Amino acid sequence: MPSGLVALALGGFGIGLTEFLIAGLLPQVASSFAVSEAAAGWLISGYALSVAVGAIALTAATARLPRKAVLVGLVALFVVGNLLSAVAPSYPVMLLGRIVAALCHGSFFGIGSLVARSLVAPEKKSRAVAVMFAGLTLANVLGVPFGALVGERWGWRAAFWAVTAIGVLALAGIAALVPDGAGETRSPTMTVTGQSDPAPADGLRAQFRAFRSWQVWLTLTATALSYGGMFGAFSYIAYTFTEVGGFSSTDVAWLLMVYGVGLVVGNLVGGRAADHDRDRALVLALLGLAVTLAVFGLLAANATASVVLVFLMGLFGFASVPGMITRVTDFAHGAALAASANVSASNIGNALGAWLGGLAITAGLGYTAPLYVGAGIVLISVIVMAVAARRAKSPAQHAEHCM
Repeated sequence: MPSGLVALALGGFGIGLTEFLIAGLLPQVASSFAVSEAAAGWLISGYALSVAVGAIALTAATARLPRKAVLVGLVALFVVGNLLSAVAPSYPVMLLGRIVAALCHGSFFGIGSLVARSLVAPEKKSRAVAVMFAGLTLANVLGVPFGALVGERWGWRAAFWAVTAIGVLALAGIAALVPDGAGETRSPTMTVTGQSDPAPADGLRAQFRAFRSWQVWLTLTATALSYGGMFGAFSYIAYTFTEVGGFSSTDVAWLLMVYGVGLVVGNLVGGRAADHDRDRALVLALLGLAVTLAVFGLLAANATASVVLVFLMGLFGFASVPGMITRVTDFAHGAALAASANVSASNIGNALGAWLGGLAITAGLGYTAPLYVGAGIVLISVIVMAVAARRAKSPAQHAEHCM
Protein backbone atom coordinates (compact mmCIF):
# COMPACT_ATOMS: atom_id res chain seq x y z
CA MET A 1 0.00 0.00 0.00
CA PRO A 2 1.60 3.31 -1.04
CA SER A 3 2.10 5.60 1.95
CA GLY A 4 0.31 8.38 0.09
CA LEU A 5 -2.88 6.29 0.24
CA VAL A 6 -2.61 6.14 4.03
CA ALA A 7 -2.38 9.93 4.16
CA LEU A 8 -5.46 10.24 1.92
CA ALA A 9 -7.35 7.76 4.11
CA LEU A 10 -6.43 9.80 7.20
CA GLY A 11 -7.81 12.90 5.51
CA GLY A 12 -11.00 10.99 4.69
CA PHE A 13 -11.23 9.85 8.29
CA GLY A 14 -10.99 13.41 9.60
CA ILE A 15 -13.56 14.72 7.13
CA GLY A 16 -15.88 11.84 7.95
CA LEU A 17 -15.56 12.54 11.67
CA THR A 18 -16.53 16.16 11.08
CA GLU A 19 -19.66 15.06 9.24
CA PHE A 20 -20.84 12.46 11.73
CA LEU A 21 -19.70 13.52 15.22
CA ILE A 22 -22.03 16.52 15.42
CA ALA A 23 -25.04 14.19 15.77
CA GLY A 24 -23.86 13.15 19.22
CA LEU A 25 -23.06 16.73 20.24
CA LEU A 26 -26.19 18.61 19.18
CA PRO A 27 -27.78 18.80 22.67
CA GLN A 28 -24.56 20.25 24.15
CA VAL A 29 -24.09 22.72 21.30
CA ALA A 30 -27.73 23.85 21.45
CA SER A 31 -27.45 24.38 25.21
CA SER A 32 -24.11 26.18 24.93
CA PHE A 33 -25.43 28.74 22.43
CA ALA A 34 -28.98 28.82 23.83
CA VAL A 35 -30.58 27.90 20.49
CA SER A 36 -33.40 25.49 19.73
CA GLU A 37 -32.88 21.90 18.60
CA ALA A 38 -34.22 22.89 15.18
CA ALA A 39 -31.65 25.69 14.86
CA ALA A 40 -28.88 23.35 16.01
CA GLY A 41 -30.02 20.90 13.32
CA TRP A 42 -28.78 23.36 10.69
CA LEU A 43 -25.26 22.34 11.74
CA ILE A 44 -26.08 19.03 10.04
CA SER A 45 -28.30 20.08 7.13
CA GLY A 46 -26.18 23.17 6.41
CA TYR A 47 -23.13 20.93 6.22
CA ALA A 48 -24.84 18.58 3.75
CA LEU A 49 -25.95 21.42 1.47
CA SER A 50 -22.47 22.92 1.54
CA VAL A 51 -20.97 19.55 0.54
CA ALA A 52 -23.17 19.42 -2.56
CA VAL A 53 -22.31 23.00 -3.57
CA GLY A 54 -18.61 22.86 -2.69
CA ALA A 55 -18.04 19.60 -4.56
CA ILE A 56 -18.80 21.28 -7.88
CA ALA A 57 -17.70 24.86 -7.20
CA LEU A 58 -14.26 24.17 -5.73
CA THR A 59 -13.43 21.41 -8.20
CA ALA A 60 -14.33 23.70 -11.11
CA ALA A 61 -12.37 26.61 -9.61
CA THR A 62 -9.22 24.51 -9.19
CA ALA A 63 -9.42 22.64 -12.50
CA ARG A 64 -6.04 23.90 -13.77
CA LEU A 65 -4.11 23.63 -10.50
CA PRO A 66 -1.86 20.68 -9.55
CA ARG A 67 -3.97 18.09 -7.80
CA LYS A 68 -1.63 17.53 -4.89
CA ALA A 69 -1.59 21.27 -4.19
CA VAL A 70 -5.40 21.34 -4.40
CA LEU A 71 -5.67 18.50 -1.87
CA VAL A 72 -3.32 20.30 0.51
CA GLY A 73 -5.41 23.46 0.15
CA LEU A 74 -8.66 21.55 0.73
CA VAL A 75 -7.37 19.95 3.93
CA ALA A 76 -6.12 23.36 5.07
CA LEU A 77 -9.68 24.68 4.52
CA PHE A 78 -10.96 21.73 6.56
CA VAL A 79 -8.57 22.61 9.41
CA VAL A 80 -9.69 26.26 9.37
CA GLY A 81 -13.36 25.27 9.44
CA ASN A 82 -12.97 22.97 12.42
CA LEU A 83 -10.78 25.48 14.21
CA LEU A 84 -13.58 28.05 13.78
CA SER A 85 -16.05 25.58 15.25
CA ALA A 86 -13.75 24.79 18.19
CA VAL A 87 -13.34 28.45 19.21
CA ALA A 88 -16.74 29.77 18.04
CA PRO A 89 -17.99 32.47 20.42
CA SER A 90 -21.51 32.35 18.96
CA TYR A 91 -23.85 30.10 16.99
CA PRO A 92 -23.41 31.99 13.65
CA VAL A 93 -19.63 31.51 13.87
CA MET A 94 -20.16 27.83 14.66
CA LEU A 95 -22.39 27.47 11.61
CA LEU A 96 -19.81 29.31 9.49
CA GLY A 97 -17.13 26.87 10.65
CA ARG A 98 -19.33 23.93 9.65
CA ILE A 99 -19.93 25.45 6.21
CA VAL A 100 -16.22 26.14 5.63
CA ALA A 101 -15.29 22.59 6.65
CA ALA A 102 -18.03 21.14 4.41
CA LEU A 103 -16.89 23.00 1.29
CA CYS A 104 -13.80 20.79 1.03
CA HIS A 105 -15.67 17.49 1.52
CA GLY A 106 -16.85 16.67 -2.00
CA SER A 107 -13.79 18.00 -3.79
CA PHE A 108 -11.44 16.12 -1.46
CA PHE A 109 -13.07 12.78 -2.20
CA GLY A 110 -13.49 13.57 -5.90
CA ILE A 111 -9.95 14.76 -6.55
CA GLY A 112 -8.49 12.42 -3.94
CA SER A 113 -9.98 9.40 -5.69
CA LEU A 114 -8.16 10.37 -8.90
CA VAL A 115 -4.90 10.84 -7.03
CA ALA A 116 -5.39 7.52 -5.18
CA ARG A 117 -5.89 5.55 -8.37
CA SER A 118 -2.79 7.14 -9.90
CA LEU A 119 -0.65 5.71 -7.08
CA VAL A 120 -1.27 2.08 -8.09
CA ALA A 121 -1.36 -0.05 -11.23
CA PRO A 122 -4.52 0.59 -13.33
CA GLU A 123 -5.92 -2.89 -12.58
CA LYS A 124 -5.95 -2.01 -8.84
CA LYS A 125 -7.60 1.40 -9.15
CA SER A 126 -10.90 0.49 -7.44
CA ARG A 127 -9.03 -1.05 -4.52
CA ALA A 128 -6.99 2.14 -4.16
CA VAL A 129 -10.18 4.21 -4.05
CA ALA A 130 -11.59 1.78 -1.47
CA VAL A 131 -8.52 2.30 0.74
CA MET A 132 -8.99 6.06 0.61
CA PHE A 133 -12.68 5.69 1.45
CA ALA A 134 -11.85 3.31 4.30
CA GLY A 135 -11.17 6.43 6.38
CA LEU A 136 -14.70 7.68 5.69
CA THR A 137 -16.30 4.34 6.54
CA LEU A 138 -14.35 4.08 9.80
CA ALA A 139 -15.51 7.58 10.66
CA ASN A 140 -19.08 6.41 10.09
CA VAL A 141 -18.52 3.67 12.69
CA LEU A 142 -16.70 5.87 15.19
CA GLY A 143 -17.99 9.38 14.52
CA VAL A 144 -21.13 9.54 16.66
CA PRO A 145 -19.75 7.56 19.65
CA PHE A 146 -16.45 9.51 19.43
CA GLY A 147 -18.25 12.83 19.54
CA ALA A 148 -20.54 11.73 22.37
CA LEU A 149 -17.65 10.30 24.45
CA VAL A 150 -15.28 13.25 24.04
CA GLY A 151 -18.13 15.72 24.49
CA GLU A 152 -19.27 14.06 27.71
CA ARG A 153 -15.78 14.00 29.21
CA TRP A 154 -14.26 17.28 28.02
CA GLY A 155 -17.03 19.24 26.34
CA TRP A 156 -18.10 19.56 22.72
CA ARG A 157 -15.28 21.96 21.83
CA ALA A 158 -12.72 19.27 22.65
CA ALA A 159 -14.17 17.07 19.91
CA PHE A 160 -13.57 19.78 17.31
CA TRP A 161 -10.06 20.39 18.64
CA ALA A 162 -9.37 16.65 18.20
CA VAL A 163 -10.65 16.72 14.60
CA THR A 164 -8.57 19.83 13.92
CA ALA A 165 -5.47 17.94 15.10
CA ILE A 166 -6.33 15.00 12.82
CA GLY A 167 -6.65 17.49 9.95
CA VAL A 168 -3.18 18.90 10.67
CA LEU A 169 -1.72 15.36 10.62
CA ALA A 170 -3.47 14.60 7.34
CA LEU A 171 -2.24 17.87 5.87
CA ALA A 172 1.35 17.04 6.78
CA GLY A 173 0.95 13.47 5.52
CA ILE A 174 -0.43 14.46 2.13
CA ALA A 175 2.23 17.14 1.69
CA ALA A 176 5.02 14.69 2.55
CA LEU A 177 3.80 11.34 1.23
CA VAL A 178 1.72 12.00 -1.89
CA PRO A 179 4.15 12.28 -4.83
CA ASP A 180 4.33 15.55 -6.74
CA GLY A 181 2.39 15.25 -9.98
CA ALA A 182 0.13 12.45 -8.68
CA GLY A 183 -3.04 12.31 -10.73
CA GLU A 184 -1.72 14.74 -13.34
CA THR A 185 -1.98 14.39 -17.12
CA ARG A 186 -0.32 11.36 -18.61
CA SER A 187 -0.85 9.12 -21.63
CA PRO A 188 -3.68 6.63 -21.18
CA THR A 189 -2.47 3.15 -20.15
CA MET A 190 -4.14 -0.21 -20.65
CA THR A 191 -4.89 -2.69 -17.88
CA VAL A 192 -4.42 -6.44 -18.18
CA THR A 193 -8.18 -6.69 -18.80
CA GLY A 194 -7.99 -4.29 -21.73
CA GLN A 195 -9.59 -1.38 -19.87
CA SER A 196 -7.98 2.00 -20.29
CA ASP A 197 -6.89 4.19 -17.41
CA PRO A 198 -7.74 7.61 -18.84
CA ALA A 199 -5.54 10.65 -18.93
CA PRO A 200 -7.07 13.33 -16.70
CA ALA A 201 -8.98 16.11 -18.43
CA ASP A 202 -7.24 19.48 -18.27
CA GLY A 203 -8.97 22.83 -17.95
CA LEU A 204 -12.52 23.78 -17.07
CA ARG A 205 -13.84 23.34 -20.60
CA ALA A 206 -12.45 19.81 -20.78
CA GLN A 207 -13.95 19.09 -17.34
CA PHE A 208 -17.43 20.07 -18.51
CA ARG A 209 -16.97 18.26 -21.81
CA ALA A 210 -16.89 15.02 -19.85
CA PHE A 211 -20.60 15.44 -19.11
CA ARG A 212 -21.44 14.85 -22.76
CA SER A 213 -21.13 11.12 -22.05
CA TRP A 214 -24.37 9.25 -21.39
CA GLN A 215 -22.37 6.80 -19.32
CA VAL A 216 -21.37 9.58 -16.93
CA TRP A 217 -25.01 10.60 -16.45
CA LEU A 218 -26.20 7.01 -16.05
CA THR A 219 -23.54 6.38 -13.41
CA LEU A 220 -24.39 9.58 -11.54
CA THR A 221 -28.07 8.63 -11.63
CA ALA A 222 -27.32 5.13 -10.31
CA THR A 223 -25.21 6.66 -7.54
CA ALA A 224 -27.96 9.08 -6.46
CA LEU A 225 -30.60 6.35 -6.47
CA SER A 226 -28.48 3.80 -4.59
CA TYR A 227 -27.55 6.30 -1.88
CA GLY A 228 -31.14 7.56 -1.78
CA GLY A 229 -32.48 4.08 -1.18
CA MET A 230 -29.96 3.16 1.48
CA PHE A 231 -29.93 6.43 3.44
CA GLY A 232 -33.66 6.89 3.03
CA ALA A 233 -34.04 3.69 5.02
CA PHE A 234 -31.11 4.45 7.32
CA SER A 235 -32.48 7.88 8.31
CA TYR A 236 -35.34 6.20 10.19
CA ILE A 237 -33.61 2.97 11.21
CA ALA A 238 -33.59 3.90 14.91
CA TYR A 239 -37.40 3.98 14.86
CA THR A 240 -37.46 0.64 13.05
CA PHE A 241 -35.27 -0.89 15.74
CA THR A 242 -37.20 0.47 18.71
CA GLU A 243 -40.80 0.58 17.45
CA VAL A 244 -40.77 -2.61 15.34
CA GLY A 245 -37.79 -4.70 16.45
CA GLY A 246 -38.35 -4.27 20.16
CA PHE A 247 -34.85 -2.96 20.88
CA SER A 248 -34.28 -0.39 23.60
CA SER A 249 -33.00 3.08 22.76
CA THR A 250 -29.64 2.15 24.34
CA ASP A 251 -29.28 -0.71 21.83
CA VAL A 252 -29.36 1.66 18.86
CA ALA A 253 -25.72 2.76 19.31
CA TRP A 254 -24.23 -0.73 18.96
CA LEU A 255 -26.65 -1.62 16.17
CA LEU A 256 -25.40 1.42 14.24
CA MET A 257 -21.85 0.20 14.81
CA VAL A 258 -22.83 -3.14 13.25
CA TYR A 259 -24.05 -1.17 10.26
CA GLY A 260 -20.77 0.75 10.21
CA VAL A 261 -18.73 -2.45 10.23
CA GLY A 262 -20.77 -3.55 7.22
CA LEU A 263 -19.80 -0.30 5.47
CA VAL A 264 -16.10 -0.96 6.07
CA VAL A 265 -16.28 -4.55 4.83
CA GLY A 266 -18.45 -3.68 1.85
CA ASN A 267 -16.14 -0.85 0.79
CA LEU A 268 -13.06 -3.09 0.74
CA VAL A 269 -14.78 -6.12 -0.82
CA GLY A 270 -16.51 -3.92 -3.40
CA GLY A 271 -13.21 -2.32 -4.42
CA ARG A 272 -11.60 -5.69 -5.03
CA ALA A 273 -14.63 -7.03 -6.91
CA ALA A 274 -14.80 -3.94 -9.13
CA ASP A 275 -11.21 -4.48 -10.25
CA HIS A 276 -12.19 -7.92 -11.60
CA ASP A 277 -15.50 -7.16 -13.33
CA ARG A 278 -16.75 -3.71 -12.41
CA ASP A 279 -20.18 -3.53 -14.04
CA ARG A 280 -21.13 -7.03 -12.91
CA ALA A 281 -19.97 -6.23 -9.37
CA LEU A 282 -22.01 -3.00 -9.35
CA VAL A 283 -25.21 -4.66 -10.56
CA LEU A 284 -24.85 -7.46 -7.99
CA ALA A 285 -24.10 -5.03 -5.15
CA LEU A 286 -27.15 -2.89 -5.97
CA LEU A 287 -29.37 -5.94 -6.37
CA GLY A 288 -28.10 -7.28 -3.03
CA LEU A 289 -28.97 -3.95 -1.38
CA ALA A 290 -32.50 -3.91 -2.86
CA VAL A 291 -33.17 -7.49 -1.68
CA THR A 292 -31.69 -6.76 1.76
CA LEU A 293 -33.92 -3.72 2.30
CA ALA A 294 -37.04 -5.61 1.20
CA VAL A 295 -36.26 -8.61 3.43
CA PHE A 296 -35.42 -6.26 6.29
CA GLY A 297 -38.91 -4.76 5.97
CA LEU A 298 -40.44 -8.24 6.22
CA LEU A 299 -38.30 -9.42 9.16
CA ALA A 300 -37.81 -6.18 11.11
CA ALA A 301 -39.75 -7.60 14.08
CA ASN A 302 -37.17 -10.39 14.46
CA ALA A 303 -34.24 -9.13 16.56
CA THR A 304 -31.67 -11.63 15.28
CA ALA A 305 -32.61 -11.05 11.65
CA SER A 306 -32.41 -7.28 12.18
CA VAL A 307 -28.79 -7.51 13.37
CA VAL A 308 -27.78 -9.60 10.35
CA LEU A 309 -29.71 -7.45 7.89
CA VAL A 310 -28.41 -4.11 9.14
CA PHE A 311 -24.88 -5.47 8.63
CA LEU A 312 -25.77 -6.58 5.08
CA MET A 313 -27.40 -3.20 4.48
CA GLY A 314 -24.07 -1.51 5.20
CA LEU A 315 -22.09 -4.11 3.24
CA PHE A 316 -24.11 -3.96 0.02
CA GLY A 317 -24.73 -0.24 0.44
CA PHE A 318 -21.05 0.69 0.27
CA ALA A 319 -19.85 -2.15 -1.96
CA SER A 320 -20.79 -0.08 -5.01
CA VAL A 321 -18.94 3.10 -3.98
CA PRO A 322 -15.37 2.40 -5.27
CA GLY A 323 -16.67 1.00 -8.55
CA MET A 324 -19.06 3.90 -9.12
CA ILE A 325 -16.27 6.44 -8.67
CA THR A 326 -13.80 4.70 -10.99
CA ARG A 327 -16.58 4.13 -13.51
CA VAL A 328 -17.67 7.77 -13.67
CA THR A 329 -14.07 9.01 -13.91
CA ASP A 330 -13.19 6.44 -16.59
CA PHE A 331 -16.04 7.57 -18.84
CA ALA A 332 -15.28 11.20 -17.96
CA HIS A 333 -11.67 10.64 -19.08
CA GLY A 334 -10.26 11.50 -15.66
CA ALA A 335 -12.25 14.71 -15.11
CA ALA A 336 -12.11 15.61 -11.43
CA LEU A 337 -15.41 17.50 -11.80
CA ALA A 338 -17.18 14.23 -12.62
CA ALA A 339 -15.70 12.55 -9.56
CA SER A 340 -16.85 15.43 -7.37
CA ALA A 341 -20.27 15.39 -9.07
CA ASN A 342 -20.54 11.78 -7.92
CA VAL A 343 -20.24 13.00 -4.32
CA SER A 344 -22.88 15.67 -4.98
CA ALA A 345 -25.15 13.04 -6.52
CA SER A 346 -24.87 10.90 -3.39
CA ASN A 347 -25.84 13.85 -1.17
CA ILE A 348 -28.79 14.70 -3.41
CA GLY A 349 -29.82 11.06 -3.20
CA ASN A 350 -29.57 11.16 0.59
CA ALA A 351 -31.91 14.13 0.77
CA LEU A 352 -34.38 12.58 -1.70
CA GLY A 353 -34.44 9.23 0.08
CA ALA A 354 -34.91 10.75 3.53
CA TRP A 355 -37.76 12.92 2.20
CA LEU A 356 -39.58 9.98 0.57
CA GLY A 357 -39.09 7.80 3.64
CA GLY A 358 -40.53 10.55 5.82
CA LEU A 359 -43.53 10.88 3.49
CA ALA A 360 -44.20 7.15 3.83
CA ILE A 361 -44.19 7.37 7.63
CA THR A 362 -46.36 10.49 7.59
CA ALA A 363 -48.85 8.63 5.37
CA GLY A 364 -49.29 6.11 8.20
CA LEU A 365 -47.47 3.21 6.50
CA GLY A 366 -45.40 2.42 9.59
CA TYR A 367 -41.72 2.41 10.49
CA THR A 368 -40.85 -0.37 8.04
CA ALA A 369 -42.12 1.75 5.14
CA PRO A 370 -38.75 3.52 4.57
CA LEU A 371 -37.17 0.10 4.03
CA TYR A 372 -39.66 -0.76 1.29
CA VAL A 373 -39.36 2.71 -0.23
CA GLY A 374 -35.57 2.32 -0.16
CA ALA A 375 -35.80 -1.10 -1.82
CA GLY A 376 -37.90 0.39 -4.62
CA ILE A 377 -35.49 3.28 -5.18
CA VAL A 378 -32.48 0.94 -5.29
CA LEU A 379 -34.32 -1.38 -7.69
CA ILE A 380 -34.56 1.54 -10.12
CA SER A 381 -30.82 2.00 -9.61
CA VAL A 382 -30.28 -1.65 -10.58
CA ILE A 383 -32.17 -1.06 -13.83
CA VAL A 384 -30.18 2.11 -14.59
CA MET A 385 -26.90 0.32 -13.90
CA ALA A 386 -27.91 -2.68 -16.03
CA VAL A 387 -28.76 -0.34 -18.93
CA ALA A 388 -25.42 1.45 -18.49
CA ALA A 389 -23.54 -1.86 -18.48
CA ARG A 390 -25.32 -3.04 -21.60
CA ARG A 391 -24.66 0.23 -23.43
CA ALA A 392 -21.00 0.10 -22.41
CA LYS A 393 -20.59 -3.16 -24.33
CA SER A 394 -21.71 -1.59 -27.61
CA PRO A 395 -18.91 -0.71 -30.08
CA ALA A 396 -19.81 3.00 -30.02
CA GLN A 397 -19.61 3.22 -26.24
CA HIS A 398 -16.37 1.23 -26.15
CA ALA A 399 -14.87 3.69 -28.63
CA GLU A 400 -16.04 6.61 -26.47
CA HIS A 401 -14.45 5.03 -23.38
CA CYS A 402 -11.08 4.50 -25.04
CA MET A 403 -10.84 7.97 -26.69
